[in-house]
Amino acid sequence: MDGLINVNKPQGITSYDVIRFLKRTFHPREKIGHAGTLDPLAEGVLLVCLGQATRLSPALMGLEKEYMATLLLGVETDTLDSQGRVMAEHPVEVSPEQVKKVVFSFQGEIQQVPPSVSALKYQGMPLYKHYRKGRPVIPAARTVMIREISVLKIDLPRVEFKVVCSRGTYVRALCRDIGQKLGCGGTQIALRRTRIGPFRIEESFSLPEIEKKGLAAVVLPLPVVVQKLEEEKELPFSAERP
Repeated sequence: MDGLINVNKPQGITSYDVIRFLKRTFHPREKIGHAGTLDPLAEGVLLVCLGQATRLSPALMGLEKEYMATLLLGVETDTLDSQGRVMAEHPVEVSPEQVKKVVFSFQGEIQQVPPSVSALKYQGMPLYKHYRKGRPVIPAARTVMIREISVLKIDLPRVEFKVVCSRGTYVRALCRDIGQKLGCGGTQIALRRTRIGPFRIEESFSLPEIEKKGLAAVVLPLPVVVQKLEEEKELPFSAERP
């Protein structure tokens, strides 16, 4: 079976836990893997490739992402989200108008320093392993694109916002940077990925739904996946079709 499953990952499990669930439930003979991780705290769209579709992982990971995030102002953590250790707390003395102005200021091409607790590698080892060994690494800033960002709700110290961004963008780091620019710090307390390219949350399947329907009923056939990628101009015309 060759194709893609648009999984609605729940909070509280890792992306690889989803792969383990599918292997344990269906025992697929084909190769299986996900195209881009979601942190355990996060939920939403996780693309799982089967068989020949695993060859499309680089193109899938290159698609833009859409997220709904909740930022807690006044708190800074080591992981940049609510799973981490609180490093500092500050009073939140900002107005909703200030928040909106600062959030919108991040739209466009920006330089972003990724989290020190992440799967990015340094000297062949993920950064989170360096951190656990007591030698945290601050990675170099890199260019990312925030194509769209908008405030959905402000209930200080909480701010809900939507962001459409390029590959390599960390919403946790975006929360940190918004908080720093407001002068009070901030950390991510909720994250939901609602889209990867043309693959939307409305078309995703929860793990209980997948278990009930069966693998064949939820797999998007490989030709359809290729067509969607070609429409997104993510698969070069000269690329070899799997």
